[in-house]
Amino acid sequence: MKLMVERAKQNGISIRRQQFVEFGRGIVFFPGVEEWFDLINRKGSEMGVNVEHYIISSGLKELIEGTPIAKHFKQIYACSFMYEDDAAVWPAVAVDFTSKTQFIFMINKGIHEIWDNVRINDSMSEEDRPIPFQNMIYLGDGETDIPSMRIVKTEGGHSVAIYKPGNRNSCAQAKRLVQRGRVNFACPGDYTEGSELYQVITATIAKIKTYSKFNTLERENQKSMLER
Repeated sequence: MKLMVERAKQNGISIRRQQFVEFGRGIVFFPGVEEWFDLINRKGSEMGVNVEHYIISSGLKELIEGTPIAKHFKQIYACSFMYEDDAAVWPAVAVDFTSKTQFIFMINKGIHEIWDNVRINDSMSEEDRPIPFQNMIYLGDGETDIPSMRIVKTEGGHSVAIYKPGNRNSCAQAKRLVQRGRVNFACPGDYTEGSELYQVITATIAKIKTYSKFNTLERENQKSMLER
C-alpha cells in the first residue's frame, strides 16, 4: 500500500478515495451473493435467530464500500488509506493472515473500533462475550482466510471453504482444507437459494439455535439445583 502511494506520487497520479469506490461498483460476485443477505436474514428470523454479517478482508475497505452488498455488513474490517482532500497519502490499516484472526476476537468481544488495542487484550468471561465462537460461521475463499477458519473451528464455531466451480486449483485447496481438518465444509461459490451452500448455512443456523437453547437450559438447571 505504501509502495502504491509512493509510485503514484512519482508519476504525478493522485489516488482518490472516490476512485476506489467507483471500482467497487464493478466487482462481479458469485451467483446469488447480492440476494444472499436478505435470504439468510429471513431464514434466521424464521428460526428465531438474529443473523449479523461481518467482512474481514485483505482487500481495500473503500472498494468494498462501493459494492452493492456493503450495506449488509455490520462492520467492515479491511485495508484502508489515510486521505487528505480525498487523496490517499499513507496506509491507515493493513490486513493480513495474522490481523484477520485478531478481528475474529474483536467480533467475539463486540469491539468495533479497530484501534482499540486495550479492550481486545482485556480479560472477558465467555458468558459476557456478545458473539460466542460457537455462534460464528466463517466463510472464506482465499489463503489469508485459512488461519481464521482454523481458529473459528477450533474454538467451536463453523468454517466453510468456498471454492470457484470449475477451477481445479480452487477446488484442490478446498479439498486440502477438509483433509487437514481446517474447515467443517467446502462448498462451491453458489449463494442461490437451495444451493449446497444455502443448505449448509441454514442447517448450521438451526444447530446454533439448538445448541444455544441447550446451553441456556443447562445453566438454568444447574443454577436452580445449586440454590435448593
